[in-house]
Amino acid sequence: MKFKQIETFRVVMLTRSMTLAAKELHTTQPNISRFIAQLEAETGLRLFDRKAGRLNPTAEGEAFYQEVQRSFLGMDALEDSVRLIRTLGTGSLRVGAVPSIAMSVMPKVIQAFRERYPDTPVSIHTNDSPTVAKWTATRYCDLGLVSYLVDTAGVESHILAEEAGVAIVPVGHRLAKKRSVSPSDFDDEPFISLTQGDGTRVAVDAAFAPDKRKLILDTPYAPTICRMVEMGLGVSVVNPLVVRNMSLPGIKALPFTPTVPFARYVVVAQQRTESAQMTAFMDCLATA
Repeated sequence: MKFKQIETFRVVMLTRSMTLAAKELHTTQPNISRFIAQLEAETGLRLFDRKAGRLNPTAEGEAFYQEVQRSFLGMDALEDSVRLIRTLGTGSLRVGAVPSIAMSVMPKVIQAFRERYPDTPVSIHTNDSPTVAKWTATRYCDLGLVSYLVDTAGVESHILAEEAGVAIVPVGHRLAKKRSVSPSDFDDEPFISLTQGDGTRVAVDAAFAPDKRKLILDTPYAPTICRMVEMGLGVSVVNPLVVRNMSLPGIKALPFTPTVPFARYVVVAQQRTESAQMTAFMDCLATA
C-alpha cells in the first residue's frame, strides 16, 4: 500500500464523493478512481459499493477506515507539534533536579521563566545528583541541577553558587544560644545525615574527625532533615539554601566551622541544540 492510496481513501470516506475528493486533493476524478481500485486490489478488500452513481462504504471499508483514522490521528498530533515548535521553539522543557534545589529555588525560577514563556510546558524530575547527570547525558532531560559532580560522560557543568553549610538545632536546644558551632559541640548528639554515598554527606562527614556524633538517622532529602530537626529528633549540618526557602520556626541555624561547602551546579549535554527556552531558563537560574 502507498501513502497516496491511503490518503485518497480517507478523503473519499470523509467527503463520500470521488468528485469532491478530487477537488480536495487537487487531482482528477479518474485518478481518485484508480487509487481506490489499486488499494482494493492490494488489500483484497471491497471498500465501496457503487450503485446508481452513489458511493457507499462497505462494512470492510468502514472497518478499514477506523484503522486509517487511528494512523492519521498520529499524523495530526505531529502537525500540532510542528506548529508548537514553530511558535515556541522546542515546545517543552524537561529539567532534572536534586530535591534540595527542586524544593527551594525551583518555584522562583519557574515563576520568572513563566513571565517570558507562559505557554511552554515544563516538566521537573527529581533524583540524586548522579541520576540527574545521567538523565542529562542521555537527553532525557534538557538540563540538570545537581549538588555535587560525578564523572559522567557526555555532560559539561557550570557552578551556579556555593555557600557554607550551617548547623541546625531545635529552638531551645542547648546549642541554640551559641554564636557558632564546631564539630566538638556535636559530640554525643543524635545527628541526622544524608544517605551513605551522597557526595554532600562525604563533605560533611569529613569535618568530624574524630567523629563522636550519634549517627541515628539518614535520609536522601535535606528538607526532611530540617523537619526532623524541628521535631527534636536530632541536629545536622545542611545547605543554607534549604533553610532559607522553608518555613522553619522551630529550628535555629548557626554558622558552622570548619567551612563545609554546599554548591549547586547546572549540567548540560556536551553536544546539544540549545533552544531559546533553555537559554531563558538558565538565565532565570543565574538570578534566582
